[in-house]
Amino acid sequence: MQILAVDIGTGTQDVFLFDPALDIENGYKLVMPSPTMIVHRRIKEATRRGDDVLLTGFMMGGGPSQWAARDHVRAGHNLYATISAARTFNDDLEYVRREMGIEIVSEDEASTQPVAVHIELKDFDLASLVAAFAPFGVRLNPDAIGVAVFDHGDAPPGYSDRQFRFDYLDRRIRELNRLSAFAYPAQHIPPIMTRLQSVASSYGGPAPLVVMDTAPAAVLGAMFDPAAASRPRAIFCNVGNFHVLAFRMGPRGVEGVFEHHTGEVDLPKLDSLISRLADGALRHADVFDDMGHGALMYSADPLPAPPLIVTGPRRSLMRSSIHKPYFAVPFGDMMIAGCFGVLSAMADVLPSAEIGLAIRQSLNGKAGKPPWENDEG
Repeated sequence: MQILAVDIGTGTQDVFLFDPALDIENGYKLVMPSPTMIVHRRIKEATRRGDDVLLTGFMMGGGPSQWAARDHVRAGHNLYATISAARTFNDDLEYVRREMGIEIVSEDEASTQPVAVHIELKDFDLASLVAAFAPFGVRLNPDAIGVAVFDHGDAPPGYSDRQFRFDYLDRRIRELNRLSAFAYPAQHIPPIMTRLQSVASSYGGPAPLVVMDTAPAAVLGAMFDPAAASRPRAIFCNVGNFHVLAFRMGPRGVEGVFEHHTGEVDLPKLDSLISRLADGALRHADVFDDMGHGALMYSADPLPAPPLIVTGPRRSLMRSSIHKPYFAVPFGDMMIAGCFGVLSAMADVLPSAEIGLAIRQSLNGKAGKPPWENDEG
């Protein structure tokens, strides 16, 4: 059995190939540039050469790719995009035309557009991963796939996307109050979660697919660190390249949460937010009015001197925190924490009892084999 877990962030895409016959620490893994960084670099190269660019494919993560596209147009070069590709930058296509200067073209027009650089957009590229593993003698043929991406959701006109996302988080926590609530089999993705939908549309393969939000995946994965798992109540903070999210967790699930932009916070601000999350005083406006996504409290009971468990590629931001953080390293690798979270969620939401049992046994410490004793290695 093979299960592929991919955690796609702003800076990197982190890949873990799970084989229940192996000790989980022996699973094969990659940490590579994120899809949006790959697109960013390709557009930047086209800008330096003065080439026109055509974007086709699917809606995917923006950020660096959007900045490169805007700079390309500002440099006086043409950039064309199909409707689905243009939604990477904004669901409002008029904004993409007017504010970014990108020319929207139909699929038929794209097929005949005479440009030097054609870039296909997609968050999840299974063919590239198959090709990456092949030179090492690993035949990638997964029985199930899990992919995590960050999704603001498709907010209606006039509805803040930051508020829209937090209203969605609130609904999922109130409905299920577990972090795997943010994972879905492909056929059950809510229509409003358009980036998750796009991942499923771009895949189209035979193996069952689960998609999940990145921040809950990272926190769920961090919980498999033994020191973190021993804490019945704690604050888990994922400091990502673009977003920082903290969950206050207790025996009954989520007790509170906040999410901010990493570029908008420093250590004193984060320490203050975590203190208020712990004592129950944090309010939505404290974060939202500071250009963050927001905050939610489900328990006003104070959590004195809470253990602070930190993960994420920007975790060094909290190294000198007054809360004396513990840096989680589930199964010895912080960068793959999101993949472990995706695996755990897959065990909850996939209908296959065999897959769920295999994942749970490995994550909970069932001994496997070394690679040379694995008949399928």
